Amino acid sequence: MKKASAKTVRARTDRVNRLVPLLRQAYPHARCSLDFSSPLELLVATILSAQCTDARVNIVTRSLFAKYPTARAYADASQEELEQDIQSTGFFRNKTRSIRAMARALIDHHDGQVPKTMHELVNLAGVGRKTANVILGNAFGINAGVTVDTHVTRLSNRLGLTKHPVDAVKIEQDLMAIVPQDQWTVWSHWLIFHGRAVCQARSPRCESCLLRPLCPTGIRSIDS
Repeated sequence: MKKASAKTVRARTDRVNRLVPLLRQAYPHARCSLDFSSPLELLVATILSAQCTDARVNIVTRSLFAKYPTARAYADASQEELEQDIQSTGFFRNKTRSIRAMARALIDHHDGQVPKTMHELVNLAGVGRKTANVILGNAFGINAGVTVDTHVTRLSNRLGLTKHPVDAVKIEQDLMAIVPQDQWTVWSHWLIFHGRAVCQARSPRCESCLLRPLCPTGIRSIDS
C-alpha cells in the first residue's frame, strides 16, 4: 500500500487536532492500566499482558513483584517455579523464558537496570516495539513512539487515521505523522480507554459517542 499523500496527512492531522480536546475532556485520567512502581515491574507486567487482560496481570503481579524485586531474582528463578507463579496469564512457558532471558540480559549488559532507549529495549528477550513504547512512555516519560494495541488499531481505522487494518508498524508510522509527539503516549491511553468504554469491537456505541461528528465510519453506521 502506497504512502499517504500530503493532502491525506493534512486532513488526518486536522482531525486529530479536533479529536484531542474531546478525548482529553472525556478521559482526563487516562493512564497505563498495568500496576507498577518501577520500570522493571512495568516491563515484566507488559510481557505478561500478551494475550491476557491487564486486570488478570495486576492480580498476578501483586505477589509476583514482592517475590521477585530485582532482575537477578527473575534470572535466578527456576523455569518451573516462575511458570507456576505466572501460569494464569496464559502462554506461561514462553513468557517465563522471555522474562528470565530478559532479566539475564539486564544483569549482563545494563547493570540490572531497564535501559531507556528503543534500540536497547527491543534487543531484550520478549520485547518488541510495542512493549518498548509502553516502557519508555510510561516508566520514563519518553515519547519514542505510539503504542499500537488492538484498541488503537481498531479506532485508528474507524476514525480514518490509517488504512492499514492490522499492520501495527505501519499504523504507528501513520499516527506518528499526525499526532503531536508530546501526546504519543497519552494518545494511546485515550484510544484504549475509549475503545473499552464506547468504541468496542463487536458492538460500538456510536449513538452515544462524543467522537461521532468526526468519525466517518460511525456516522455511516447510524445514518445510512
